[in-house]
Amino acid sequence: MASPARSGVLIYAKQLERVSLFYEQVLGASLLHADDEHRVLQSPDVQLIIHAIPLQFSERIVIANPPVPRQEQAIKPFFTVESLEAIERVVEEHGGQLCGPLWPGPGLRVRNVCDPEGNIVHLRERVA
Repeated sequence: MASPARSGVLIYAKQLERVSLFYEQVLGASLLHADDEHRVLQSPDVQLIIHAIPLQFSERIVIANPPVPRQEQAIKPFFTVESLEAIERVVEEHGGQLCGPLWPGPGLRVRNVCDPEGNIVHLRERVA
């Protein structure tokens, strides 16, 4: 495994492999390391650690299908993607969900999505 990253995002997951695959596909991330409790992903912009929630806690967590967005989460990471239109299909194909409309911004367009467990992330696409 490469040396530890200086910064990144750690996401707890009930379904370790499913959540990892979602971020691998949505962010075009590479799998650097995998074991029973962790999956370390690297994209050009960020390193993610997907960490399994211990069984004594995860067995009480219910994940709906489709996932229910966790509207009250305290942190919402954002990631830049090449094309929101292309990524929207990938999000849905890998168990995620689109959340709300596209918004224009200065030099970008943005959309919220949630991963297969309902964690909301903000995706950005640069525009001229």
